[in-house]
Amino acid sequence: MLRRAVLKGVAATAASGFFAPAVFAQSVLKMGVSMPMTGAGFSAVGRQLQAAIKLYMQQHGDTVAGRKIDVVMRDDAGVADNAHRLVQEMIVNDKVDICGIGITPTALAIAPLVTEARKATLVMSSGASITTTKSPYFVRAGFLLSQQSWIMAEWAAKNGSKRVVTLVNEWAPGIEAETAFKTRFTQVGGAVMESIRIPLANPDFAPFLQRIADLKPDTGFIYFPGTQAPIFAKQFAERGLAQSGIKIIGPGDLTTDDNLNDMGDQMIGIITAGPYSAAHNSALNKTYVAAIEKANNFRPDFVSLGGYDGMHLLYESLKKTGGNADGDALIAAMKGMAWESPRGPISIDPDTRDIVNNIYIRKVEKINGQLWNTEFETFAAVKDPMKGGVK
Repeated sequence: MLRRAVLKGVAATAASGFFAPAVFAQSVLKMGVSMPMTGAGFSAVGRQLQAAIKLYMQQHGDTVAGRKIDVVMRDDAGVADNAHRLVQEMIVNDKVDICGIGITPTALAIAPLVTEARKATLVMSSGASITTTKSPYFVRAGFLLSQQSWIMAEWAAKNGSKRVVTLVNEWAPGIEAETAFKTRFTQVGGAVMESIRIPLANPDFAPFLQRIADLKPDTGFIYFPGTQAPIFAKQFAERGLAQSGIKIIGPGDLTTDDNLNDMGDQMIGIITAGPYSAAHNSALNKTYVAAIEKANNFRPDFVSLGGYDGMHLLYESLKKTGGNADGDALIAAMKGMAWESPRGPISIDPDTRDIVNNIYIRKVEKINGQLWNTEFETFAAVKDPMKGGVK
């Protein structure tokens, strides 16, 4: 009851517009970020986000609109209950002004908290379309699986795929990837022979690989979190399916830039659709990749942009509000904002608060001894198709 009362008090104070602009300029702005830094499967998300947030602040300073930015980072290990507790503590005890959140289960868990407290919240690494519908204070700075899967279906149908089997993890992003792909692929005349879902934790690929072999599709649409993709690709090759002529396609998670060189040459030739590649040919991206690699000794991937672009969104919205971090004021400032990112031109859809970005068709190639996702076709300014953004 005490925490609820405090939350309501904080929300009421923020909503009242009590603080004068002079007070904004004199006070520290606290941003509380809950993300997985440890734990099986998702620690790479925290590593990428943390590196990108730090880089943005190094490049642009820690003061904006007269307010010093203090980022409080907490490790939720990708567990929803942990994120709920940590964000509640940051709102009540640390008095954070704005929040940031990582993967889908943790984002869904904190939605009621940030809604009640009226805290603008950057969704940095949840790819599920449904996420931004769970709170009017969520703004997506990261990516959408639905965009990638929809465009992948469209491209595949135009490039010879007619009979497809889909194979995804059974959790919200996987199901949405499957739904978006099937919807678009059937719209453009393709046939989905079967849709297979496997457990998120410790999947045994053997029976599913055998099922794909028995069905003999021309294409397999595959979605897993990045850590499972190389295991699947290795077993796919070992069972001779690579020689069967079955093409493997999927969203960008299937060939993450950070892990690509550890996945092995069996990844060469895999086609994916994604919002970013470390090989993206722009001066801004080359600077970005070099800075991340120098400071962290790893290659940035699409997850990192949720942190980097999220900080840009925060800084620019604070400039528009004169340092006012009231949740409603910040959300209003963020809607419709557009800028050039290392991934290319992006904007925030004013109707859905989702990221609008290019989707690139990429092919894994070996260049100078390293594996890269090389972009060879661009679909510009893609909105969330699950919310009617693509016709």
